[in-house]
Amino acid sequence: MKALFIGLGGIGQRHLRNLRSIVGEDLQVAAYRTRRQQIVLTDQLQVSENESLEEKYGVTSFADLDEALAWGPDAAFICNPSSLHMACAMKAAEAGCHLLIEKPLSHDLEGTEELALLLEAKGKIGLVAYQLRFHPLIKSVQEILKNKVLGRIISVSAEVGEYLPGWHPYEDYRQMYASRSDQGGGVILSQIHEMDYLYSFFGVPKRLFAVGGHLSSLEIDVEDTASILMEFSVDGRDIPVHLHQDYVQRPPSRGFRIIGDEGKVEVDFRALTLKQYQAGELVRSEAHPDFPRNQLFLDEMNHFLACTREEEKPLVSVRDGAQSLRMAFAAKESLRIRQPVQL
Repeated sequence: MKALFIGLGGIGQRHLRNLRSIVGEDLQVAAYRTRRQQIVLTDQLQVSENESLEEKYGVTSFADLDEALAWGPDAAFICNPSSLHMACAMKAAEAGCHLLIEKPLSHDLEGTEELALLLEAKGKIGLVAYQLRFHPLIKSVQEILKNKVLGRIISVSAEVGEYLPGWHPYEDYRQMYASRSDQGGGVILSQIHEMDYLYSFFGVPKRLFAVGGHLSSLEIDVEDTASILMEFSVDGRDIPVHLHQDYVQRPPSRGFRIIGDEGKVEVDFRALTLKQYQAGELVRSEAHPDFPRNQLFLDEMNHFLACTREEEKPLVSVRDGAQSLRMAFAAKESLRIRQPVQL
């Protein structure tokens, strides 16, 4: 297999390590790199000293994307800033590559349908990298919702908050894509995983209203706080769903609660627990204290490879990735105009 990595920062190196562990010595790796930083990172995003990125991973680097694609890769891994995703993905698809595209799919919706159509015409697959879809707690909640044991859903609340300067200790947080409007940053897009799993549960909301903005002392030019109230149609009824996102919480917080008139389910991603209640009684309790975070990415990579062999269909296609983008851009627009936005 010949794999081209477009971007070899923290997530690009993680995907490369996992791909190498699965494919082994049959893997040939090239990279299109513009910054050419030589930082080697561990799974814990710590800098591995005195190592060369190219030597450690056996990477052939290209400074020109056309030259990299002329190398003839079977698959391209789009891991550069989100504002650059679409241009690189289109070129790689045109060259006949399968695509794994980091979330978010892009920094706007322009070109997303064209990319989906191009992949179909070329007979290639595109997978948007929402690794939470492979989380055991998400899978359990999908089972609970499918079986309708909670009764009529009446309310959902979700939260994700973490300290932005702690994301990548090896670099200045003010230069990260998540901190910069010119690279598609901001808490709404950078923490878009929550919108994706809500979409996987309930589809696209009918409308939403967002408040927040740059409320902290962080030195960034994007929103660091968003509180979004969404209205979804579930089984023919409109239900309220609230999502809170921020760049400041220490310690971090992440989880959600789904309330029905016959029960509720609570998920804590930090504690790796799930609790389901029926008529006030605890009927199901899950805990995954030893679950390694990298397993999500390994499962995602195995799924991607299975899709390239036509054994599975992408769990999050380009069109699915565009739906969470629609939600995020509607939230950004609502934040800007201070009015509800229809979807």
